[in-house]
Amino acid sequence: MIGINRRSATENGYALGDPALKSRAKLTWSLRRPGRRLLHLFFKGHKSVPLYARGTGPALPKRQLEQGIIRRRMNFPFTPQPHDWRLDWDALRDEFQFVRDMEGCPQDPVYHAEGDVAIHTRMVCESLVENRRWRELAPAERAIVFAASLLHDVAKPATTREENGRVTSRGHSKRGEIMARALLWQMGAPFQAREQAANLVRYHQLPFFLIDSHDARRKLFTASQTARCDLLALVAEADARGRICDDRRRLLDNIALFAQYSLEQGCPNAPRKFPSDHSRFLYFRKEDRDPDYLAFDDTICEVIVMSGLPGAGKDHWIAASGPEWPVISLDELRHEMKIAPTENQGPVVARARENARECLRRKQSFIWNATNISRQLREHCISLCAAYNARVRIVYVETGAAALAEQNRLRDRGVPPEVINRLLARWEPPDLTEAHRVEVVIR
Repeated sequence: MIGINRRSATENGYALGDPALKSRAKLTWSLRRPGRRLLHLFFKGHKSVPLYARGTGPALPKRQLEQGIIRRRMNFPFTPQPHDWRLDWDALRDEFQFVRDMEGCPQDPVYHAEGDVAIHTRMVCESLVENRRWRELAPAERAIVFAASLLHDVAKPATTREENGRVTSRGHSKRGEIMARALLWQMGAPFQAREQAANLVRYHQLPFFLIDSHDARRKLFTASQTARCDLLALVAEADARGRICDDRRRLLDNIALFAQYSLEQGCPNAPRKFPSDHSRFLYFRKEDRDPDYLAFDDTICEVIVMSGLPGAGKDHWIAASGPEWPVISLDELRHEMKIAPTENQGPVVARARENARECLRRKQSFIWNATNISRQLREHCISLCAAYNARVRIVYVETGAAALAEQNRLRDRGVPPEVINRLLARWEPPDLTEAHRVEVVIR
């Protein structure tokens, strides 16, 4: 299960349009504030996403207050509203650098005869706004789908290149997920809504080809854990209608088949369910497993894998809420081994893994305390735990951007901003395809 812990309250799942979305959300800092000292989150080959340096969180601009960016639920600015449903593209262009970055970014004319990425994105948003099913969504869901549609190709300027005489932007969906997450985090979007939007960006092409995939069921189940399939179909439909190409009809047919398939498989608007946490854990770790098989739970101990940016509050959670288990802390090992965060971390990780093996051999539960900010980093520890039949619980700790900068500034061993920016460029919060249980703690 996923638990959302906001200090004293716990909310489960990713249900949207319900009270779970009414979480505390503080606006951290705006995307563009002239005259402020800036750091930048760089994406190779792309203009940067600005981040304020430590302790320089700005006051909330009046314009953003009026637009309702800071809300207890998702309310993406400029989302068309009833009754006129007007799309103010000029306002979007004026407000967001990423919209302007799309201008002049080429696309393969075979699939996008309409022109550059900005033209396509505008057509996608216009198509979405005309969709009756989008208009009938709850306001929070409309905002999420609109944000995902606006951001679905946000990484194309970073990934577009020419190969063999053709324009390609291979990898833009995955890069776009991370960029969308950083942008929405800076805007103070609530965790659940932000992650839903970011994962809609991540999987926005899936409905185009899923029905022809040899492992369609597994891909569907994976996507359903973080992205609602009915909302994903809406984003994909807008993407297909917002282009000029010869195979639009085929794309729309595939999207309809995707929606029908997700309904048949029991995950049209919620994560696909499994007989047990252990059944789900094994299904996503091993090929050719029956998703309905109730796996025998032979786990021998539990490992809590901490995850979160430096300064988010992982140490605080361990001290205040963690069990009395041994803690393998990469920060402490770095200090003990006199290795700075900017230096090669290989020796630190090797020492930590050996300490973990000692605990696992004794069937001793323990806490692995590190940033583990990406799936790849977490997998180093999780694969080791799985090899010893340990139960895995991920505790993900997050705070707002301004609070993160301040908390990191106050740490005894603060992490340099350039290291945090490198971590943000790989930022993937955990999901239920990785562990028996995921607990999200919003501070």
